[in-house]
Amino acid sequence: MQNILYFCAVKRQIRVIIIILFLLTSFQGRAEDAPFNLQPSTFTLDEVVLDIYNAVTEFGEVDYEQLQTDLYALHDAPIDLNHTSDEELTQLYFLSPQQIDDILAYAGRHPFESLYELRLIPSLTEYEIRDLLPFVQIRNHKSEIINQKLYPREVFAHATHEIITRVDARNIEGMEGTDPMYVQGRYRFDYQRKVTFGAQLRRPVGGIAKDLQYGAYLQLRDITPHLHTVVGGNFQASFGQGLVLAPVFHSGKSSYVSSVGMQQQGLRYYSSVDGEGLHGVGATIRHAFSSQTRLDASALYSMRRANDSTWHHLIGANLTLLHKRLEVQLTAIENLWSDSIHPYRNAKYNRHYFRGRNQAVIGASFRYNHGWFDAFGEVATTQNGRWGLGALIGSRFYPTQGVSLVAIYRYYSPYFDNALGYAFSETSRINDENGGYLGFEITRWRNWRISGYGDVFYFSGYKYGLGDAVKTLGYDAMAELQYSRHAWRLSWRLRARQKGDATYSTRAQFDWAQGSWSLRTTAEANLVNQSPMTYGFTIFQDISYSLPLREGRGLGLRLRLQGFDAREWANRIYTYEHDVLYAFSIPATYGLGGRAYLCLRWQIIPKLALYFRLSETVYAKQWATAHDRPQTRTDLHLLLRAKL
Repeated sequence: MQNILYFCAVKRQIRVIIIILFLLTSFQGRAEDAPFNLQPSTFTLDEVVLDIYNAVTEFGEVDYEQLQTDLYALHDAPIDLNHTSDEELTQLYFLSPQQIDDILAYAGRHPFESLYELRLIPSLTEYEIRDLLPFVQIRNHKSEIINQKLYPREVFAHATHEIITRVDARNIEGMEGTDPMYVQGRYRFDYQRKVTFGAQLRRPVGGIAKDLQYGAYLQLRDITPHLHTVVGGNFQASFGQGLVLAPVFHSGKSSYVSSVGMQQQGLRYYSSVDGEGLHGVGATIRHAFSSQTRLDASALYSMRRANDSTWHHLIGANLTLLHKRLEVQLTAIENLWSDSIHPYRNAKYNRHYFRGRNQAVIGASFRYNHGWFDAFGEVATTQNGRWGLGALIGSRFYPTQGVSLVAIYRYYSPYFDNALGYAFSETSRINDENGGYLGFEITRWRNWRISGYGDVFYFSGYKYGLGDAVKTLGYDAMAELQYSRHAWRLSWRLRARQKGDATYSTRAQFDWAQGSWSLRTTAEANLVNQSPMTYGFTIFQDISYSLPLREGRGLGLRLRLQGFDAREWANRIYTYEHDVLYAFSIPATYGLGGRAYLCLRWQIIPKLALYFRLSETVYAKQWATAHDRPQTRTDLHLLLRAKL
């Protein structure tokens, strides 16, 4: 009876989606003739994050909390396109190296006078310009003063203060006898991204006083002509391709093919308290010999708990030389533990992971850019009983306008293991892997974007999730087609992957926006070549509406309706979901059921906003087991934000 009711509900949901699609096509004629509009669309920041998630296929390595924090900080203090750098523009993860170079070259020839001039940069499409708009601005370059002195009175008078209180009730039905409440408090101080301070305190679900998680960070940028960056507390460090130190956010393989192999550089704060990142101090000193030659020297120290009884100390340094089109970096770190470190489980796949009390990691990287040709790479070695070698070398070609080609080769020996590093890889740990990658991206034709890649990799030993298999040869191939008009966008992706069992998947997505309304319809399916072959399928509809009220006040609504059917755990489908501010959800839809959530954003007054989210999942059937999870799950999230 329950299954019958569920299928009736799904049929009604599909009928609603079909009606919505029919209505969308009726508006198509008017939307196509609309002129280009520089105004960003509703929920722009959330949509940018969602687009990044949809592009990133290796979603497990992405810290979306840090991503949202970075983007909202850039939204509050936009980048001045006339006075920026590649390091600053790299924070906009959706920009490719070619687009960053083109923006800097344009500003160097003749400073921007208007944001409309972004349309004169051939490598930027209209929808990419819309994504860029919330994070950039144009200032009067004649009156701009670089490296101006900071006075405490001015800093506090013009800084922004953000106070957030968040309370969640998670999995209410399944937390009997346990407190389902999650509580978080957060404060952020920011002065034009030159002085940034933040602190956070949270209690996980079912936690008690001793389970409280807390952290803080402080970042100073360009406070003197030579002291470029100072960070303290929670921070992250990234240099080169990440073989020695990698950022918290790293996308790996994605449909942003032109951005593959691009790592965020330098020292930056880390806003989360989940244990990732570093905890200590770091500084970068910059000396410019001329407009084309620069030398950066960075040093850092970190101390944190590796577990309940072991402390981890890290000392590191980096030297970066930039001369015209060539950048060379040398990075070295020394890891010291108060007690001997061993893998969590003694399994076949981790037999070459680091064991011991101290480890040295040394690396050298380079990047050379010559317009149509861009070469990059890094070589590193780790001390792990015996020295292991890791190497990555790649290049980007731009044979003609609107065409990008990328080639990457990587080799990580079985004894190369560095838990703080992450470079381009098939797995989440750069160890025992040999592979070659070829990718392309075509934006030559107006409104069209075609991208794809092929990756072949080889593991000589055991790998997590592959059982007793050794000498594994696998592949990963993806192709995506995207067509965009002024008010709507259609994309279709195909992917085939074999690492153990072969998996074939496809996803189609339709976006439409007009005025205060925006709609997104997504369907995704996969097949896993097991015995017998199993499938997974989901379709969901997003509906967003923004209602402006009086000045500085407004109401935003977002609704999702979803149905799913995944026969086995291998067929699970991850979908990114919007949440309250600085939060995200990526549930694995598995079994037969439906899911829905409602997000509300109420700007009560210009300096006070309320965020609300209610979600529920109903499981009609668990295919592999007989209801091994609750048949319903309900989550309630509430966040109050004060910005002064």
